[in-house]
Amino acid sequence: MVGINLAGKFLLVFLLCGICSCSNSQNRKKQQSRSSQISLERNIEINRQLIGEEQKIIARYVEDQALNMHTTETGLWYVISEEGVGNNIVKGKVVTLDYQVWLLDGTLCYSSANDGQKVFLVGQGGVESGLEEGILMLKKGSKATFIMPPHLAHGLIGDDGRIPSRAILRYEVEVIDVKNKNEN
Repeated sequence: MVGINLAGKFLLVFLLCGICSCSNSQNRKKQQSRSSQISLERNIEINRQLIGEEQKIIARYVEDQALNMHTTETGLWYVISEEGVGNNIVKGKVVTLDYQVWLLDGTLCYSSANDGQKVFLVGQGGVESGLEEGILMLKKGSKATFIMPPHLAHGLIGDDGRIPSRAILRYEVEVIDVKNKNEN
């Protein structure tokens, strides 16, 4: 290398190392991204399998109990035993329920008789997503049964020792009152 002094050679080696390092860093990022994508796809497939198994368990239960139930796109099973009066409940209404929550093995987890009526603002969370979904099909005075797979109820963690993780729940509900948010 005629005409390049020691400092120039050092600079050239430094630049080449930097270029190689950036290339390796990009390759590592691509590998990590592929690995993350594979993990995500694997988790999605595992969840699909679990949901499929839960739906089979619910279908067997519904058949064994001779329930004439319908399902929603989310996987909520329901039957409305009494229609109630007025309009369907909408988001933004305050709903008061009498209820019982059971595991499919017959264990009573919660009830309004033991724990008080459930009062909540529809559409604001704070209750199981399956309950929110089901309530929107009802009117004041309606009675219904909902069967919720874990992803619509208490999911992977359960609830304070009364509901185990990944539990399928049966809700028996009666809509006692429906009010506007600011009504007493």
